[in-house]
Amino acid sequence: MEALIVLVVVAVLAVPILMIVLWVALAGVRRRVAALELQLAQMRHAAPQAAQAAARFDAASDAEHTETDAQLADNDGVEERPFVPLAALVPVVPVPPPLPPPFVAPAAAASEAADPDAAPLSPAPRGPDPIERLLAGTKRWFTEGNVPVKIGMLVLLAGVAALLKYAGDQGWLRMPIELRYAGIAAAALAGLGFGWRQRERKRSFALALQGGAIGVLLLTVFAAFKLSALLPAGAAFALSIVLVASMCVLAVVQESRTLAVLATLAGFLAPIWLSTGSGNHVGLFSYYAVLNAAVFAIAWYRPWRVLNLLGFGFTFGIGTLWGVLQYQPAKFASTEPFLLLFFAFYLLIPILYARRQTAVRSPVVDGSLLFGTPLVAFSLQAWLLRDQQLTLALCALGLAAIYAGLAAALIRRTRFTLLGQGYALLAVGFATLAVPLALSARATASVFALEGAGLAWLGLRQRRWLPQISGACLQLLAAWGFLAGLDVAWRDTHALANATFTSGMLLALAGFAGAWSYRRVRSDAAALAYYLWGLMWWCGIGVAEIQRFVVADTRADATLALCAVSGWLVAELHRRWPAPALALTTLGGLLLALPLAVWQVASHGQPFAGYGPLVWALFAGLGLRSLVCLRHSGGTPARAAQFVWWLVWPTVASLFGGFLALVFSLASGWSWALMLAPWLLVAALSLLRWSWLAAPLGTAFAPCRSALQCSYFALLGMAWSISLIVRGASAPLPWVPLLNPLEMTQLLFLVLVGRWMRTPQLPAVLRPRCMSLLAGAGFLWITSMTLHAVHHLGGMPWGAVLSDSVAQTSLTVVWSVLGVLGWVLGSRRGQRGLWLAAALLMAVVLGKLLLVDRGNLGNVAGIASFIAYGLLCTVVGYFAPAPPRATEPAEEAHP
Repeated sequence: MEALIVLVVVAVLAVPILMIVLWVALAGVRRRVAALELQLAQMRHAAPQAAQAAARFDAASDAEHTETDAQLADNDGVEERPFVPLAALVPVVPVPPPLPPPFVAPAAAASEAADPDAAPLSPAPRGPDPIERLLAGTKRWFTEGNVPVKIGMLVLLAGVAALLKYAGDQGWLRMPIELRYAGIAAAALAGLGFGWRQRERKRSFALALQGGAIGVLLLTVFAAFKLSALLPAGAAFALSIVLVASMCVLAVVQESRTLAVLATLAGFLAPIWLSTGSGNHVGLFSYYAVLNAAVFAIAWYRPWRVLNLLGFGFTFGIGTLWGVLQYQPAKFASTEPFLLLFFAFYLLIPILYARRQTAVRSPVVDGSLLFGTPLVAFSLQAWLLRDQQLTLALCALGLAAIYAGLAAALIRRTRFTLLGQGYALLAVGFATLAVPLALSARATASVFALEGAGLAWLGLRQRRWLPQISGACLQLLAAWGFLAGLDVAWRDTHALANATFTSGMLLALAGFAGAWSYRRVRSDAAALAYYLWGLMWWCGIGVAEIQRFVVADTRADATLALCAVSGWLVAELHRRWPAPALALTTLGGLLLALPLAVWQVASHGQPFAGYGPLVWALFAGLGLRSLVCLRHSGGTPARAAQFVWWLVWPTVASLFGGFLALVFSLASGWSWALMLAPWLLVAALSLLRWSWLAAPLGTAFAPCRSALQCSYFALLGMAWSISLIVRGASAPLPWVPLLNPLEMTQLLFLVLVGRWMRTPQLPAVLRPRCMSLLAGAGFLWITSMTLHAVHHLGGMPWGAVLSDSVAQTSLTVVWSVLGVLGWVLGSRRGQRGLWLAAALLMAVVLGKLLLVDRGNLGNVAGIASFIAYGLLCTVVGYFAPAPPRATEPAEEAHP
C-alpha cells in the first residue's frame, strides 16, 4: 500500500514535469518555424533586388561592347593604338550589398522597411497578464538552472516522508525513536554541509540541497514535538528559530531569494504547526516581531519584494485573524505595542526597497506596502479603538504627521521623489480622515471644502490630475457633510455667528478659491464650474440665513440687500480681473431687483416701506458703482446691466405710484396716470436727453438706445391699450373731457410715439407702417374718449355703455366726422390713400347704421344718427370729391 502511495506521488510530480517539458519542446518548434518563415520572406524580398542589379550590369556591359565595336570600326586605316586592357574599358558596376543573415531580426526589419511591397509589421505584443507571468515563472523554475536537482529534491522529500511512515508501520526500524530522529537530522546536516561546500562550483545544486536539508530538519523538529512528544514546546520553538535564522543567513550570504522565501514561509508557519493551544498572543507576536526584524534586516541588503510581501501578509493576516477571534479590550495594552512595531517595520521597508532599487535602475516604489500598510494598520487600530472615536481621530492625525514628515524628507530627493509623493498623498488622506472622526458634520464640511481647494491648487502647481480630481471629490464630500449636518441646524441661535452659516460660507469660499486657481492657468471650463459651485453656496447660505433669522415682512428687503452687495463685490472683482461670468453675475443681481420689488409690494404694500428706503438707497449706490466697474471692460454684459438698470427704476417708481393712489383714495384715472408717469418720463428722456440715460457707460451704451426705446414703448403700448377700457374716473377732481389724468396720459403717450417715429432709432420694420399705426391708435383713443364722455357726462354705467343708444349715436357722429375730415384732407392734399381710408371708415359707419343704429329709429338719437350721416356724406361729395389716381394717364388731344 505504501509503495502504491509512493508511485502515486511520483506520478503526480511527473505529470507537471512532463507537461512543462512538452511545453518547452513546442515553444522550440514554434521558434524554428518562425525563423524559417522569416528566412523565406527575406529571400522573397531579396530576389527582385538581385534581378534588378543583374539587369543593370548586363545593360552596362552591352553598352560598353557596342561603344568598343564602333571605335574599332572608326579606327580602320588609322595608326594602331597601344593595347588597353578590357577591364579599363568596362566600367565597374557596384555590386549590391550581400543579403543579411536570415536569422538576424534587425536586418530583416530594415529590409522589410525598405521594401514598399512588404507586408506591414504586426503590432507590438501586449504585456503578459498575471496568469501568464505565474506560468512563465513556473516554467523558468523547471527549465532554468539545475532542473534535475530541483525535481529530485521535491521527489526526495516526498519519498523520505513516505519511507519514514512505511518503515515505522512495518517495524523495520526497531531502534528507539530518538535515534531515528537523530539519524535523520544527522543526514540532513550532512546534506547541508555538502551543499555549502558545493556553493561555488554547483550553485543551483547547492542551494536546492541546502533548502531541502533545512526543510528536513524543520520536519524532524515538528515530528519530534507534535507526533512523538520528544521535545517540549519551548525547545522545539527555539530550534525552529535557529533553523529559520540559519536559512536567512545562508540566503543573504549566497544571495538566494529562494532560500529566503523558504525561510520566511517556515518561520511564519512554525508557530502554527507547533501551537499548543495556549492562546499566548504575547509570545506569538514576539516571535513575529523577531521574524519581521529578520525581514527588515534582509531588506536592508537585498531588494527582495516577494519576501517583504510574505512577511506583511503573514503578520497582518494572522494578526487580523487573531483580533477577530480572540481580542478583548482588556488585551489592548499587550496588543497595541506590537501593532505599532509591525507598522514601523513595514513603514520603513518601502524606503529600503526604493533605496536598493535606485542603485541599479530607475526608482521603483512598492505600492502594495506603501498604501497597504497604513490602510491595514489603521483598520486594525480602528478595531482596537472602536469605542473611542476621538482617540482614533488623534491616531489618524498622528499618522498624517508621520507621513507628512517622511514626505518632506524624501520628496526633494531625486531617488525618492515618487515615494515622497505617495507619503504626501497619505498624509493628506489621514488628515482628511481625522476631521470627520473628531468634528461634527458641518465642521467636517468646512475642512473638506478648504482641503479640496488646497488640493486643486496643489494639483495645478504640480500639473497632476490626481490631486485635482481629489480636490473636486472633497468638495462634493463637503457638500454631503453639510447637508448631513442640517438636522441640528435648529440649534443655531444667532444670525451669521453660527456653525451652519460658517460652514456654508467656507464651502462658497472654497469654490471661489478653486475658480481662482483654475483661472490663473487659463482653464476656463473648470474655473467656471468652480465659480458656479461657489456662487450657488454663497446665494444659498445667504438666502437660508435670511429665511431663518429675518421676519417675514422684511425678507424681501434683506434679499435685495444681499443681491446688491453680491453684485457689487463681483463687479469690483471684474474691474481687477475681467471675466464674463463675473459681469453676468452682476447683471443677475440687478435683474433680481425686479421680482424683489414685487415681493416687497406683496410683503408691505410698497417698495419703500419698512427698511425699503435704506435698502433701495444701498441698491442705488452699489448699483451705480457696479456699472462703473463694468464700464472698464465694456462688452455685452455691461450694456445689458445698464439696460436692466433703466428697467428697474421705472418699475419701482410705478409700484410706488400705484401705492400713492391707493393711500390717498384716488380714482382709477389717477392710479393709471401715476403708474405710467415714470415710464413716460424715461421714454421722453430716451428721446430728448439720451446722455442722461447713457451714463455711466456713455457712448458704449449707444447700441442699446433703440432696444431700450422699443422696450419702453412696447410696455407703454400694452398699458395704454388696457387703459382705454378702464373707467378712468378723476376723483376727487371733476371729470373734464381731455383735461383728466387718464386721457392726458394717453395723449402724452401718442405724442411721444409720434416723436419716436421721426427718430433714426425707429426699427426699420415699423417705418413703412408708422403713420398707419399712429392713425389707428388715434382712432382708438378718440373712440375711448367718446365712450368716457358718454359715461361721465351722460351718467351711463361703464359696463353697459355700448348698449346705450346715446353712446351709439355719439360713436356714429364722431366716426362720421373723422371720415369727413379724412375725405376733405385727402381731397385737398391729393392723398388718395387718406381719402380711401376715410371712405372705408364711412362704410363701416354705414354698416353700423344698418346693423346697430337701425334699432334706434324709434327715438331721437337714432334718427339723428341717420340724418347726420346723410348730410355729411352729401356735403363731402360736393366739397371733397375723390382725388385722381397718381398713375392715371392724361387724355389725348384730338384735332
